[in-house]
Amino acid sequence: MSGSGTRPQTGMVLPTRTTEEVRADRADVAVLPVGSFEQHGAFLPLVTDTVIACTVAAEIAAAYPVLQLPPVTVSCSHEHAAWPGTVSISAATLYAVVRDIADSLRRSGIRGLILVNGHGGNYVLRNIVQESAGTDFRMALFPGSADWETARTRAGVRTPANSDMHAGELETSILLHAHPELVRSGHETSDWISDDRKHLLTLGMSAYTGSGVVGRPSRASADKGKELLAGLVDCFAEYLSLVGAEKEA
Repeated sequence: MSGSGTRPQTGMVLPTRTTEEVRADRADVAVLPVGSFEQHGAFLPLVTDTVIACTVAAEIAAAYPVLQLPPVTVSCSHEHAAWPGTVSISAATLYAVVRDIADSLRRSGIRGLILVNGHGGNYVLRNIVQESAGTDFRMALFPGSADWETARTRAGVRTPANSDMHAGELETSILLHAHPELVRSGHETSDWISDDRKHLLTLGMSAYTGSGVVGRPSRASADKGKELLAGLVDCFAEYLSLVGAEKEA
């Protein structure tokens, strides 16, 4: 992003509560946005996934009694390394950071943690949640594929999920609604379809897209973004009931 000062550096919605406000709320469950810092074509910022994760977390915190945490802003984006600006950490580092955050929350009296993941390449988050099963500190990963599909249907997103992989209709719609100042011109003419990505993990994104886009951002709209977020907020209730539930004896 340029240093001209004409655009904000991020559109992240950060928590601003004080210690006393947190104590008064007495939330049992925390939500941790996990984003990335990676290319999103020529019209979305590198921080897109983090902005989306923070936006979803803020909508959740406005609707449910949870403790909203600040985001993890750099994660596992190695498949995007061919584009300048992309920064990654190892899966082992992301694992350690999230585990440390979970341990700290547990010591402070929080009973569970829900990871709000904004980047599909953060596969290790599944392992962290899996390892929490059967412990006294419950965890969940949100949104799941079924939650996204529910939200996509509600919003009228036309591009199939497999085709709408990166900087497409869904992501562009959310930013057009929540942070339109972050969307550059050009998304209307940047569609790129590459449904067969069999060797993505080995070859990286550059083997399947010349622009960094895989999807149809031309179909994006602010109205779709609004409905996508509303759909996710509704889906979250099930996760909160599971993670916030008292552990059976």
